[in-house]
Amino acid sequence: MIDLSDDKSLLDVARVHGWLASSYWSPGIARDLVERAMAGSHCLGAYSRDEQVGYARAISDRATFAWFADVWVDGAARGQGLGRRMVQWFLDHPEYQGIRRFGLVTRDAHGVYAALGFHPPLRPETYMERLDPAYLAVLRS
Repeated sequence: MIDLSDDKSLLDVARVHGWLASSYWSPGIARDLVERAMAGSHCLGAYSRDEQVGYARAISDRATFAWFADVWVDGAARGQGLGRRMVQWFLDHPEYQGIRRFGLVTRDAHGVYAALGFHPPLRPETYMERLDPAYLAVLRS
C-alpha cells in the first residue's frame, strides 16, 4: 500500500533531488534550488512503508490558479497509477476547490493527465513564457 502525505518533514530531500536532477525537465538541478522550490510549494510525498516512492508539488494562489510540477514516480512504483493518484489528490484537496485553471507541462505523460481532464490549451496563441537563457540552452540540447 502506498500512502500520500503533504507533511514536508517526511520528504526525502536527497532522493527528490536525485530524481529531479535526472529528469528531462531539470537535468542537473542544484539541490538548493530544489529546496527553494519545495519551500514555496505545496509538496506531496508518496510512501511505501518508510521509503519515498513518489513526489509532486503544486504552486498556487489557492484561489484562481494552480500549477503542477515535478510529478515523479520511482521506477519500482511506476505503472500502478501513482502519478495520476498524486495529481488527483491535489484536485480533490479542499484548498484547491473552485480553482479556475490548473496547468502543467509534460513531454510524455499526456494520457495520465488526460484521464484527469487535462487537455492542450484552448488558445495556445495566448500562452507565453520567458525562459532563463541557461535553462533554454539545456532544453535545446
